[in-house]
Amino acid sequence: MNGDAVRDFTTMRKTFAPSNPFTCLDRVGSGPSIHLRDSRRKFSCNFADLASTLPTAQMSAVINISVYKFTPLAELIPLRDRLRRLTAEINLRGTILLSAEGINLFVAGARTAVDILLQNLREVPGLEDLNPKESTSDEQPFNRMLVKIKREIIAFGVEGIDPARRPTAKLSPRTLKQWLDEGRPVTLLDTRNDYEIRMGTFKNALPAHIDHFREFPAAVRKLPEPLKQQPVVMFCTGGIRCEKAGPFMEQAGFTNVHQLEGGILKYFEECGGAHYQGECFVFDRRVGVDPQLRETNSVLCYNCQLPLTEEEQRDPRYVPDVSCPQCHGKKIPRAHHVAAESES
Repeated sequence: MNGDAVRDFTTMRKTFAPSNPFTCLDRVGSGPSIHLRDSRRKFSCNFADLASTLPTAQMSAVINISVYKFTPLAELIPLRDRLRRLTAEINLRGTILLSAEGINLFVAGARTAVDILLQNLREVPGLEDLNPKESTSDEQPFNRMLVKIKREIIAFGVEGIDPARRPTAKLSPRTLKQWLDEGRPVTLLDTRNDYEIRMGTFKNALPAHIDHFREFPAAVRKLPEPLKQQPVVMFCTGGIRCEKAGPFMEQAGFTNVHQLEGGILKYFEECGGAHYQGECFVFDRRVGVDPQLRETNSVLCYNCQLPLTEEEQRDPRYVPDVSCPQCHGKKIPRAHHVAAESES
């Protein structure tokens, strides 16, 4: 390797794993080849190809991806262990949830690292067509990397819901926008938690009035009876909650239910902010994104952990690291609901 190649390779190693060197480095022809080893396979690629896609250390943007899929998965423990090793090697952060019902992940890192992860995941039977939603940020939004096996990839607690085999009909973002442009009679049902909805939602949307997704079944029982015969389009941040909410509503007797494909984030990507008011809460350090999928200036209150808009931060009762207008003068334990429930 010449001097420039050595410097480029050093930069790549620091970008991927500043404290965790690659397992080995071998030559292939005139250039090195990176090998990431685990118990089942070895991934390799030519450095010249890899380096051509690697942003410089000064200009590199962090790539944020989120994706879920309901599909039967087997051999979860070996899969978890492989993904733990791989994500450590390539310096990704975020969360990957594995279950017998599928996968749910939200991770961030360098472009090449994200691509390596997706290539490995697409080799798993059932995950060949993973198609993540993507955005960028200036900083890493996650503190650490977690790969966990869970009973459900989104906690719901209702038996007999099988989105892989009995899904609810999906409505594309562009079709929903067309319906709203035309003024079609439709109820938009926001299945998210109240602390998310306060940051923004579709105009005239009906909130579920819940603090945790496990409360959704009880909320459905409170909906007006005539709504069971009317068109309902449910939505959430990225779509995963609606995958379970839709079949549950159909079991409860709702006959004309659709879910917004890809959720609010996909709607932003394809349609911008049409018919939407405010921003969208996200479960990472960005707190919120606008209809252009750019990070907003919203923050979490240190005391009660509620998300706060810029306007709320101008309130004299907002004191950083102390309190906000919602909890000012109250001695309350720090809430865990914002950190505990996340989706893609």
